[in-house]
Amino acid sequence: MPDDVFTAIDGEALHAKSKVYIDRALSRKDAGDLGEYQLWASLALELLGKAALARKHPSLVVDPTHWQSMFVAAGINVTTDVKTITAKSLFERLTHLVPRFDKRIQKFCQDIAERRNAELHSADLPFKTMRLDAWEARYWHACDTILHQMGSSLEQWLGAAEAAAPRRLLDEAAKALEAAVTLRIEAAKDQFEALKKAERERLAAEAELREPQHQAGLFNGSYNEIWTVGCPACKCRAFMTGEQTGEDISEERDEYAIWEIVDREFAGEEFRCPACDLSLVGSDEIVAAGLNTLYEDRQEREMEYEPDYGND
Repeated sequence: MPDDVFTAIDGEALHAKSKVYIDRALSRKDAGDLGEYQLWASLALELLGKAALARKHPSLVVDPTHWQSMFVAAGINVTTDVKTITAKSLFERLTHLVPRFDKRIQKFCQDIAERRNAELHSADLPFKTMRLDAWEARYWHACDTILHQMGSSLEQWLGAAEAAAPRRLLDEAAKALEAAVTLRIEAAKDQFEALKKAERERLAAEAELREPQHQAGLFNGSYNEIWTVGCPACKCRAFMTGEQTGEDISEERDEYAIWEIVDREFAGEEFRCPACDLSLVGSDEIVAAGLNTLYEDRQEREMEYEPDYGND
């Protein structure tokens, strides 16, 4: 991490600016201007996301095609015209940094960024036509997810008094989601138990024969890995899929080894049970069902070597 980071891509500076913008957003809400509330809120969200990336390393927020910006990210200030990544790239990268920042949150953040662009760069008025209950709770959830990864919270970002209303919204949304998921599990359980015993046994036996690598067709999205889990409804063999969030290369090898052992970590984003048809989409629904979203495995793979240059 460079010691002298240019202000435009400094994690602490980005975080501080996000607090200024969210304060402006809340003041516009208090004034009854819900369009400007969403505008400033969308800007605060993007700055908060960039702050999370920049705290890991400033190179994560600069445009990789602009070499001058890459130099600045390395601590070599060759320009003051630093180019940063687009909102689309930002939210894609956050899915790899923040385990609970799943594709549903990513899509929501991308949507609000696109509405902001339309608001600022066209004659459209997308914020004026957007109902508060259609975006506000999901907005605070996205912010809370990023802040948690940063070791912070809504209370610290907004101040305890200002955070009371968003926290109440999140609590209400979480309770509603938990209730909906509980009912979905009970319905799948009742439907499975209503089958004849022979049919239940057949479905359970078929589920046991399914291998994770052949279950991509069960899921709506395309992900890095599929693994097995127990279904909370019918208790049969079910499957979860998600994105890889990290890996570590084990030191358990000698100097002549051509294979390496890799410990990988994944965050679950979709759950499917082929026996009772229970479906859970997004890490929030998976957690509400009492399932663990995190999965780890160990893989052996051939080592990659850099080519030798100048020795021929």
